[in-house]
Amino acid sequence: MSSALRIAIGRFGRVALLDMDRPLVKHAHAQCHVLLKVEGVDTEFDVGGRRVDLTDESAVLINAWEHHSYVHRAGQPPTIILALYIEPNWLSAFRDNWQASAEPGFFPQPGGAITPQIRRQARETAEAMVQDPSDAAAHERLIGGLMVSIIERLALWRKVLPSLRERAAAMRAPDRRIAQALALMRTEPARITSMDWLARESGLSRAHFFRLFEAETGISPRVYLNTQRVERAVQAVAGQSCSFTDISDDLGFSVPAHFSRFFHDHAGSSPSVFRQVSGLRDKS
Repeated sequence: MSSALRIAIGRFGRVALLDMDRPLVKHAHAQCHVLLKVEGVDTEFDVGGRRVDLTDESAVLINAWEHHSYVHRAGQPPTIILALYIEPNWLSAFRDNWQASAEPGFFPQPGGAITPQIRRQARETAEAMVQDPSDAAAHERLIGGLMVSIIERLALWRKVLPSLRERAAAMRAPDRRIAQALALMRTEPARITSMDWLARESGLSRAHFFRLFEAETGISPRVYLNTQRVERAVQAVAGQSCSFTDISDDLGFSVPAHFSRFFHDHAGSSPSVFRQVSGLRDKS
């Protein structure tokens, strides 16, 4: 069963060393997301409907809010993957315009060829996480060097700013009903019992709600809600000592087993192992 070997959490965001032998469901993240193979067989991801190889020579690159899933074929041996979820504010300390990593299109392609240097940096980062999981300063230094190498090679960080017309269109006020739904998803996910309920709460038919939501955000309401739940779950599992039952209730799951399955399907590990490799003792 897929499991987390180590988790590093800091100002940079989150980096997970995952031993993967089962698929992950379609999901998204609020940060840019980079996947690098460390050991095992070549594998692949689905990024926005495109199959992207993950090999010794190539990385998978996922923009903020871009839906993706891990594709693991039945009988395929496991692959150890270094998964980086990187905060844009932290990246902006390297270059001001790297805060654009929070926007669509920062990575122009969902995959790209990596250099021997990037491959070596990924291995060094993974080894440091395994050998000295408490050395946060070393982890941040290695992750910073790795992200600089990846972005300079594979991102559109030198891109000229869009025209004033494009920027004005991007900054227009969102639909009030969709803004209300987004706020509810972020602040009170436990209240949302179904997408039909959320559509009615927004004063829209289900079909109209889905069309407007995807037009405003680029992803479906379900994927957005699950993204909020996963991020809250990760913070609670890795950074707090509350029980998994309490976390499950806070996120609106009817029974803790449903929360555990949801967490594993989205984060690649059970919550108990995730907490253990993050340095907290399981209280559940």
